[in-house]
Amino acid sequence: MESSDSLRNKCAACYRQFNRMEHLVEHMRTSYHSVHEPTCGVCGKHSRSFESMREHLIGPLPKAECERIFKDRGCDICLGIFGSRNALRNHRESCQLSRGNGLFNRMANLGISNDMRIENNRSKVVALACKMVGGGSDGSLDLCARVCLTDECENIIFQTYVKPLLPVTNYRYETTGIRPEFLRDAMPVRQVSRKIQDFLCNGEPIWKIRSKGGRARILVGHGLDHDLKCLDMEYPATIIRDTAEYPPLMKTSKLSNSLKYLTKAYLGYDIQNGIQDPYEDCVATMRLYMRMRSQNHEVENYPLATDPQNRNNFAQWRQGELERMSPEEMLEISRSDYYCWCLDSRG
Repeated sequence: MESSDSLRNKCAACYRQFNRMEHLVEHMRTSYHSVHEPTCGVCGKHSRSFESMREHLIGPLPKAECERIFKDRGCDICLGIFGSRNALRNHRESCQLSRGNGLFNRMANLGISNDMRIENNRSKVVALACKMVGGGSDGSLDLCARVCLTDECENIIFQTYVKPLLPVTNYRYETTGIRPEFLRDAMPVRQVSRKIQDFLCNGEPIWKIRSKGGRARILVGHGLDHDLKCLDMEYPATIIRDTAEYPPLMKTSKLSNSLKYLTKAYLGYDIQNGIQDPYEDCVATMRLYMRMRSQNHEVENYPLATDPQNRNNFAQWRQGELERMSPEEMLEISRSDYYCWCLDSRG
């Protein structure tokens, strides 16, 4: 049985134990534990990422009781725990997704259109994906040759082949399916970028765009820094939702997971087999975003550690006061160091 001293120096979120209370305070100062972290449905332990939570439940050295309950009533996709096996079966029907209607996907491939379908499109969130061909002497320079933009309902807003500024030296046909004739009369990359940026900004000057309350649309994707660079396009980071950079979806090493892995692990189906379709990537990133956004986390008035109201929560001048707090009290004032996507659903 744990002593009262060890319980007092035990983090209320990740359950790490410290010899001295001052060490626990320093841990809380730098860990940014919050209600937005993935949490074990059995023991309540917080993890930095879903991958870390998966290791806690079914990894090489899982917690025995959590592993037993999870194997009986846990969903291996969303990592939720359910009251009965029947409840788990009912949940799996909605949690495990598929690639979608095959006919629709084929029609999406055929529907290359240079026109932006914006009539009556009031979507506040859009997904972007590009496919790259190779440039340069060895074909290793990424050049955007196809782009797709979809809305929250997985409808195509814009899809076109793109004519790069530089000569293409490797069409990477095995994965892109792109041939030279597809790009001969394609839209120039600068025109594509302008169309996409105008649609995303939605009539709002890019320098005036703020994180909430404006007309600009939230942009979802995977590795968007790279895509936007290849399109020679800028967009404010405050309204970008990148599945490659979102902490709960990253590896325990804090490196990015591939979109292929994320789709299999957290949506339950395979993508990017053979010739890859940017529409399929848009659908996958949008589904990941919607799944993360739909998480039901506790509402906080000021949820970020960077909010002015929280900047002194763990200030050095409060050290004595913090050491007199219980671990639970410190967790109550701890805030996240990243923007949780569930906050997008709260206006």
